[in-house]
Amino acid sequence: MAIPLTDKPMSSLATDIMTINQGLFTSTTDKWATPQILFDLLNEEFHFTCDVCATEADKKVDFYFSPEQDGLKQEWTGICYNNPPYGQKIKDWVKKSFEASQKGATVVCLLPARTDTRWFHDYCQYASEIRFIKGRLHFNESKNSAPFPSCIVIFKPKKQKTIIKFWDLSEERKNE
Repeated sequence: MAIPLTDKPMSSLATDIMTINQGLFTSTTDKWATPQILFDLLNEEFHFTCDVCATEADKKVDFYFSPEQDGLKQEWTGICYNNPPYGQKIKDWVKKSFEASQKGATVVCLLPARTDTRWFHDYCQYASEIRFIKGRLHFNESKNSAPFPSCIVIFKPKKQKTIIKFWDLSEERKNE
């Protein structure tokens, strides 16, 4: 026999669940500044030449495309870092990352690990490497972690097969 956990009617519980679920997938911003320690680890490995989606305040590389320049309209060359807005246009940024790699660029993306989305399946399957980050990142120097998991998706010009890694940043910090 099931023991009820609440006296609320089922219709009220369904409304509560929908409200909770909406709260998990919303935010007051679609811009999440890269944690410096994460960028430093990636830059040490890749030596970025361009930040394709940045502002003067949050740029990680001296050469960058600002919102006014619209990185989606620019040609990406060299070794690019991409931490795009996490809203509706994320699919355009991931598509551009894939397309730039087909033209010779290496593009390293910091993305929400939304493996259930069309953009993830349409483009990330062509990545050279995907690193799922253990735990949740602290963006914008926040004390609280992000409400979503993150991953690093690396698009290289010559893809052999996709390498999947599970990346523990705390282990990386211990090795410094």
